[in-house]
Amino acid sequence: MQRKLMQRSIATILSLLGLTLGSAVANSQVSPDQIYAVFANLESKKAPGAAVLVVNHGQVVFQSGYGVTDLRTLNKIDAHTNFRLASFTKQFTAACIMLLARDGKLHYDDHLTDFFPEFPAYGKSITVRNLLNHTSGLEDYDDLLMKQYPDTPPEKIPQIHDAGVLQLLEQQNATKFPPGSQWEYSNSGYAVLAMIVEKVSGKPFGQFLQERIFTPLKMKDTLAYESGKNEVLHRAYGHTKKDDTKKDGEWSQTDQSPTSAVLGDGGIYSSIDDLAKWDRALREHTLLSKAEMQPALTPVQPSAGPAKFPDGSTLSYGFGWFLDPYRGHKRMSHDGSTIGFLTTIQRFPEDELTIIVLANRTDIDPEHLAFKVADLYLAKK
Repeated sequence: MQRKLMQRSIATILSLLGLTLGSAVANSQVSPDQIYAVFANLESKKAPGAAVLVVNHGQVVFQSGYGVTDLRTLNKIDAHTNFRLASFTKQFTAACIMLLARDGKLHYDDHLTDFFPEFPAYGKSITVRNLLNHTSGLEDYDDLLMKQYPDTPPEKIPQIHDAGVLQLLEQQNATKFPPGSQWEYSNSGYAVLAMIVEKVSGKPFGQFLQERIFTPLKMKDTLAYESGKNEVLHRAYGHTKKDDTKKDGEWSQTDQSPTSAVLGDGGIYSSIDDLAKWDRALREHTLLSKAEMQPALTPVQPSAGPAKFPDGSTLSYGFGWFLDPYRGHKRMSHDGSTIGFLTTIQRFPEDELTIIVLANRTDIDPEHLAFKVADLYLAKK
């Protein structure tokens, strides 16, 4: 009965989009039941869960929520539920910089000290491009913050903001390695990019996002969350499971950490309903033309050798996007991970397939689940 109700719900959604369930399935040869089965064990009326979006050839063919937004209200997760995106945010931060480059307000080869003359001399070697593609060598602000509060429980450490990250970096004397020589994932770099957006535009980062991305795309509920300044509507709260031996188990709300107020590297909240609009803008080049988007899709080539993960495996990264193929299919993707939340966007541009999974629990692997959905489609090719 529950599955039939879900199918009718999906059919209603597709109908509102000018589609029918039959035409969507005929187009993809993948049924909603097959996608539902991938996430079925997340169904619950008393445990956190996830929201899932599948877009195939420009059509929303699957859109559903599982579990609840929080343990107090037990509101059901749906297409309008807003999750903290964590590092999924980085593609939006990169887009802000790219819009400013398109406007002629900055260039990718401008240096950090061009924007912040008071920054230490080592900033003269760091370019905007280095910040975007994680080759800046900047110290990790999380490590620097924790060193200031030794033996202090995380809940006792005051939250740091993007401006605070910049200040921490201004207290350092050098980078980990010469900028451009190596690849190392850097939350610090994206916090600095948010501050560059503010300096160049003369507007708060969150306001720039609203005016240049969210409002034009009608992403009405998406925002960079700033406690005391704005409010996340339809908000999901992050959770960590206490007991992994039970399906619903016991949960702790783990929603905020000392670094959760940094916006540029992970502070955006959004829903699958709004992210379908973001995906459409990427597909149709609404904000940035194909040529303007190309730098974001060009893999970085560090001077000292290929970009690598800490385990030694090679990777491809552009501006806010990982660019590694999946089973021979061109892919642009990004995961997000923070206290209580895990997220992923998997885009296969040549296959016209996008899968987004947003979870407010940390005991699942959204990327792995997205790959299971991708396999349903890519196996048909």
